[in-house]
Amino acid sequence: MDPRIKEAMQRQVAREPFATKLGLKLIDVGEGYALVEMKCTREMENIFQMTHGGAIFTLIDEAFEISCNSHGTVAVALNVNITYHKAPSPESTLRAEAKEVAKTRRTGNYYITVKDEKDHLIASCQALAYRVGEKLPFLE
Repeated sequence: MDPRIKEAMQRQVAREPFATKLGLKLIDVGEGYALVEMKCTREMENIFQMTHGGAIFTLIDEAFEISCNSHGTVAVALNVNITYHKAPSPESTLRAEAKEVAKTRRTGNYYITVKDEKDHLIASCQALAYRVGEKLPFLE
């Protein structure tokens, strides 16, 4: 992976307001790959005192966003299908790992898993990105 792209992606995630608000941390990024971590907090709980599905979706979406833009060109979500397998324990640390399955000039297909610190599968996702073809605006 081009080190300029890697550094730019790390910098953008570190200052992205929504990611910062939820405490999302970019652990690793490579071409077509991202690993993002999130610590579940009480503020993320739903009416059943479990981590809200929307918080888990946000973690998935961040990993998807980073992996599909890791080639240095703009890519946006077309479709995201999530399956929730298990509720995480309160205050778990979750990791979303996004892997590129296939890439064409205009689309990218990604498989994303969310696991807790005990390696329990919390959610899985198949996502499709549209590759705009423009250079990332924040690359120097």
